[in-house]
Amino acid sequence: MFNVSSTQMYAWIAEFFWPFFRILALVMSAPLFGATGVPPGVKIGISIVLTIIVAPLLPAMPDIQPASAQGMLIMAQQLLIGFTLGFAIRLVFTAMEMAGHIAGLQMGLGFATFFDPQNSTQVPLMGQFVGVMTMLLFVTLNGHLMMIATLVESFNTLPVGTSMAGQSLFALVILAKNIFSWGVQMSLPVVAALTLINIGLGVLTRASPQLNIFAVGFPLTLGAGFLVMAISVPYFLPLFNGMMEESIDTMLRLAQPTPITTTAH
Repeated sequence: MFNVSSTQMYAWIAEFFWPFFRILALVMSAPLFGATGVPPGVKIGISIVLTIIVAPLLPAMPDIQPASAQGMLIMAQQLLIGFTLGFAIRLVFTAMEMAGHIAGLQMGLGFATFFDPQNSTQVPLMGQFVGVMTMLLFVTLNGHLMMIATLVESFNTLPVGTSMAGQSLFALVILAKNIFSWGVQMSLPVVAALTLINIGLGVLTRASPQLNIFAVGFPLTLGAGFLVMAISVPYFLPLFNGMMEESIDTMLRLAQPTPITTTAH
C-alpha cells in the first residue's frame, strides 16, 4: 500500500504553493497578462500552467509548512517580489503613454479622450494610440517571453524564503525616474516640429493681424503632428528596445538576495 506522510505531502504542496504566488503576482501586475480586460480566471489559469511547467526546474523549497505563520509570511514575500518584477516592466509602458500624452497635448488633442476598455477609464487619444503600439512592439520583440525567462531566473538568484536586498530596490527607483526622460525622448520629434510651426504661426500672425490663427493653426498643427508621428514611428524601435533591455536588467537586479553580513571576532 502506498503511504504518504504529512511531511512529504507538505513538501509536495510547497513545490507549487510559493512559486505560484510569485508567478501570479507578476501575471497580475505585468502588461499584456495583467490588463484589466483579461478575466481573473484567465490570469489564474496562466499562473497555474506556468507554475506546473516551472516548478520542477526550481531549487528546493524551504522545509516549512505552507499553512504555518512563517509559511504565510513567505507567501506574502513572494507576492511582493512578483509585483515588484511586474512593476519594472510596466514602467516602460507608462513612459510610452506619457510620450503620447505630451505629443497629443502639443498637437491640440489634449481634450480628445477615448475610453480605454483595458483600464476602464478615459485616456487621451494619442496616449491610447501609443499604448497600443507599445503593446504590439512588446509582443513582436518577444518581451513577454523575456519577462517569463527573467521570472524563472529570479527563482535561482532569489530563492523562495530569501528577502530582497534594499540596495536592489533602489534600482526600481532609478528606473521610475527614467519615465520622464523616456517620455520626452519619444515625443521630442513631434514637440520640436510643432514648436517651430507655432513660432512660424506667431510671426505670421504678427505680420498679418487679420489672419484667423485658430482657423489656420489648429488644422496645421494637427496635420503636421500626425505627419511627424508617422515619419518617426520607425525610429521608436531602437529606443523601445533599449528601454526593454534596461527594464529586464532592473528585474535581474531586483532579484538579488539580502547580503549576509558577518561580524569579525
